[in-house]
Amino acid sequence: MIRNVSSRSRASLALVLAAAAIALAAGPAAAQGRKPAPAKAAATQAQAPGAPALLGNFGEWNAYTANTGKAKTCYALGKPKDRQPAKLKRDPAYVFISNRPGEGVRNEVSIVMGFDVKPDSAPKAEIGAANFDMAPKGANLWVKNAAEESQFIDALRKGQRLVVKASSKKNNLTTDTYALAGLLPALEQIGKACQ
Repeated sequence: MIRNVSSRSRASLALVLAAAAIALAAGPAAAQGRKPAPAKAAATQAQAPGAPALLGNFGEWNAYTANTGKAKTCYALGKPKDRQPAKLKRDPAYVFISNRPGEGVRNEVSIVMGFDVKPDSAPKAEIGAANFDMAPKGANLWVKNAAEESQFIDALRKGQRLVVKASSKKNNLTTDTYALAGLLPALEQIGKACQ
């Protein structure tokens, strides 16, 4: 079954992406994956209603929770350790694994590439020997076959690195490599926070 990416809740994705942007802009401690001082965290949240709260830093991954109205979202966030070609200018890239209990969503994988992906291309994700076709939508990728999403998560849990290959609208082939150290405790944390 091919996932219909356009049927996703755009509001939920916007919430996750906005929450991540706020978290990363919260200051040097958050950007480096360290827990900010309580006073700074409180001040940041006071300035931005619905801003994410850092649940913890786990190696290469951070876990966050955010509330907007009645909706609660928890997500693990990873940034690439290596981006090729290195000289290509593009926006930051991230992998989100989110839980949205109000929508019945658990362990949904979304990858932000930092550029608009060529719509008719065939982006791929590699985790060890496992390969997954990805579906592009703007600057985002999802697991193309929704039935394989749990296999994707299982491969992440067992793997050491995730390699994402995609072509931009300008035909630049890119390769982003993510370290998976710390993903397991980050997933456990978001699982507890968003049951």
